[in-house]
Amino acid sequence: MPQPDLRAADILARRLYDAGCRHAFGMPGGEVLTMVDALEKAGIRFVLAKHENAAGFMAEGVHHRDGAPGILVATLGPGAMNGVNVVANALQDRVPLIVLTGCVDEDEALSYTHQVLDHQAVFRPITKASFRLTAAGAGIVADKAVMAATAPRPGPVHLDVPIGVADTMVSQSVIRRSRKPAPVVPHGADLAQARDWLAQARRPLAIVGLDVLADDSACVLRAFVEHFQIPFVTTYKAKGVIAEDHPLCLGGAGLSPLADQHLLPLVQQADLVLAIGYDPIEMRPGWRNVWDTTRQNVIDIAAEPNTHHMHQAGLNLVADTGATLEALAQGTRVAETWPDREPEQAKAGLAQAFPMDDTWGPAAVIAEARDVLPRDTLATADSGAHRILLSQMWTCHAPRDLVQSSALCTMGCALPLAIGLKLAEPARPVVSFSGDAGFLMVAGDLATAAELGTPAISVVFVDASLALIELKQRQRQMTNLGVDFLRHDFAAMGRAFGGNGVSVSNRAELRQALQEAQSADRFTVIAAEIDPGGYDGRL
Repeated sequence: MPQPDLRAADILARRLYDAGCRHAFGMPGGEVLTMVDALEKAGIRFVLAKHENAAGFMAEGVHHRDGAPGILVATLGPGAMNGVNVVANALQDRVPLIVLTGCVDEDEALSYTHQVLDHQAVFRPITKASFRLTAAGAGIVADKAVMAATAPRPGPVHLDVPIGVADTMVSQSVIRRSRKPAPVVPHGADLAQARDWLAQARRPLAIVGLDVLADDSACVLRAFVEHFQIPFVTTYKAKGVIAEDHPLCLGGAGLSPLADQHLLPLVQQADLVLAIGYDPIEMRPGWRNVWDTTRQNVIDIAAEPNTHHMHQAGLNLVADTGATLEALAQGTRVAETWPDREPEQAKAGLAQAFPMDDTWGPAAVIAEARDVLPRDTLATADSGAHRILLSQMWTCHAPRDLVQSSALCTMGCALPLAIGLKLAEPARPVVSFSGDAGFLMVAGDLATAAELGTPAISVVFVDASLALIELKQRQRQMTNLGVDFLRHDFAAMGRAFGGNGVSVSNRAELRQALQEAQSADRFTVIAAEIDPGGYDGRL
């Protein structure tokens, strides 16, 4: 029996549903109404955000819990342009994001210019691919978009959807279900060399990155480092790939010069560096060429060839991380590692550098929150001084327990990421940590949190300053300029948008606020009032 015809937009929406997508976020305009309708009919809930940038981060938050590509919907012109930042963030942070923009039909654009611009020219440099939907090719374009977004390394893909094409009725095509390629594993001389280096190593160290999460190889990684007793450092986005209270874990790295004082000497003492799924796009310049391949054996296991030149390796294996670690371990003898216990000394040094017992200030806020909130809490961090401190002090017990913008380091991400996380996993506690400036960028989406009924907790560090930039200004002995602003009543903002709001200025008040927020039926904004300069000497 012949299948009924569908709109091209329906075919696209059904393919996205088949890829696991259950939520889409954005702000509709007349040019995307058919697309929004098709998403809803396919079983994908459309969520109205208050800005396209925030909508993209909500989509990312959902992705981190369900594993499916996020969906951002934007109308033509200003709507699409509002999403540029979050799309660029998805490219650098390796987030699979389907970006759906409406556009006028080609014939219409020949003589109509209002809000018309070349979306594909804008998005091509900041996406893995950009397509223009056609009616007859809707199924093929949809499949290509999903494949490109999820293939290593994942990233955003843009689809420009003409109004007339979205509404065109076409014969229903078979939904393609592209199979995931089989894992690539090294072999021959390269594998033999890698096994030999591993067997000889007495001071091995692993640097673990985001590819391990994409490869779903966390269990293999843990078995590997435990078997060979290899201490490891993670990037910030790979925090929790092995629980950070594991004795071999040295914590996250990426932006803290203070942490680097303890970690980089250890890297330079290693006789074998294993870069396991390590993507150096997350790291500060201090991590450029931190090991020396003329005196250290270095094995780089990554999803893509090394074109970044942030580091070099003696062996570059473009392969699946888990399958490669299994192949390396087969038949390789185990030896005692780090006989002088340098990793333990580095770990002790890090604990002293980032103490948990401050009376008050940004470190005390983080320590108190980690102590009060349950082990399974999902956290998000905005960019700023607090993120550097939080990424060192916040202990993660599972992958993606802490979500942040680590590569592009964009402000205004924490609140919408938390909304997405809470929407995807309503039973788990969710907390966002924002600087006051970053929170002001997205405060309007407290309305979205209220409308969705997502009782996430927002902790705002209130010091009336762009603290990290102000610190850099002082370090360069420059005049204080353009970094300070008024102290605003963030607790009142929470209440104004239908949530709870409270200001705190000591650990006891913060503890009480966090305890009450966990049982609240609505979101809570906790404004932590701290003094300017609270980050001095702590980053």
